[in-house]
Amino acid sequence: MEWIPLLMFLVVGLVLLSGYPVAFALGGTALLFAAGGVATGTFDPADLTFVPNRLFGIIENTTLMAVPLFVFMGVMLEKSRVAENLLSSMGRLFGPLPGGMGLAIVLVGALLAASTGIVGATVVTMGLLTLPTMLRQGYQPQLSTGLICATGTLGQIIPPSIALVLLGDVLSNAYQDAQLRQGLWSLDTVSVGDLFVGALIPGMILVGLYLLYVVAVSLWKPHWAPAFRAQEGDRADWLSLLTGLIPPLLLIAAVLGSILTGLATPTEAAGVGAFGALLLAAFNRHLNRAILGEVVRATSRVTAMVFMILIGASLFSLVFRGFGGEEAVHALFEAIPGGVLGATVMVMLLVFLLGFILDFIEITFVVVPIVGPVLLAMGVDPIWLGVMLALNLQTSFLTPPFGFALFYLRGVAPAEVKTAQIYQGVIPFIVIQLLMLGILALFPDLATWLPDQLYG
Repeated sequence: MEWIPLLMFLVVGLVLLSGYPVAFALGGTALLFAAGGVATGTFDPADLTFVPNRLFGIIENTTLMAVPLFVFMGVMLEKSRVAENLLSSMGRLFGPLPGGMGLAIVLVGALLAASTGIVGATVVTMGLLTLPTMLRQGYQPQLSTGLICATGTLGQIIPPSIALVLLGDVLSNAYQDAQLRQGLWSLDTVSVGDLFVGALIPGMILVGLYLLYVVAVSLWKPHWAPAFRAQEGDRADWLSLLTGLIPPLLLIAAVLGSILTGLATPTEAAGVGAFGALLLAAFNRHLNRAILGEVVRATSRVTAMVFMILIGASLFSLVFRGFGGEEAVHALFEAIPGGVLGATVMVMLLVFLLGFILDFIEITFVVVPIVGPVLLAMGVDPIWLGVMLALNLQTSFLTPPFGFALFYLRGVAPAEVKTAQIYQGVIPFIVIQLLMLGILALFPDLATWLPDQLYG
């Protein structure tokens, strides 16, 4: 009996490797195991009666309404050429400096992460706009591709991030579950807004580490990151710089500021962001019926994928619990040497390895609801755990050979850039990410101090 939950994971992994859609792989595997359990008397069919309640719970979840709104905001900003304007302005400002274009890419990547929160769109946009120019100017291919991949994944950790929205919702349920298991009825809560605030300082530190790396490379090996020649990096036009910089900064201030000050929930702030993205598109004269249609279709596709995976994952976790999976996980964690520390390290390693083959959405919906309540019941802080998981998932986006950011860039990189160069380029940034994970593990206040100050 205790081996059945583990067998469920193995079967799901095999089905996913076959290329079957994730949502149907999760739901189909759960139903097959449930049918086998009913036939052998090891699964109570009454557990399946909770499925309609779970579906209605997903439909009624106001927090998840932020997902389509943030996706709409990100896609609209991509179509309205905000990234293109930012990159051209920052390139002219920093280009004449050694490593200047690298610094510009990190700063623009951070701004785009705070504006869009969509990893794929950021990597593709910066790859198309900056990589050919950097290669023409003599930038080392490994440094160029590594920078673009790494800064493109900042959308995982810098709010408003879709990953943080999903993690916040799942951890909120896991935290309540953990407290109920401990016999507590006056429940503390953790929200998406708490996770947004908790991720701000670690996200800014990570951006600072990226900038320090670019500066160090430009000083140590200046031929890897040369200054742009005059015809490409001419004198900065401050008017165009301000025109490209101020609108997205105002949008970021409106979205994050309304959350930090408590004026709006993340869902309400997402509505502000979606409306602001429409205004920016109109301001840049890139709002028409065709663009609006593309944005709506892209938003519908991503939203449908997210919610189908959520439904499949809910069914999977229901059957997993019906077979005693939570008790098995709890017993496993208690048997791990090192107590809470050992269990946390094991979960982080598991998430990192699963990031090679699964998207962050699948990991968030499948793994976190199973391991989250157990870790939280052992005393782990939910905000710290959420930020650690987001950083870990961001690292998995970069790790060869299956990192999704690598695939995104490979699809738009010039033919002369070899795949091996892309893999080599991300290695220093993976080291930086792991260093940031270590820093946050040693100093958890980096994630918990600001939410305590703002919300008590």
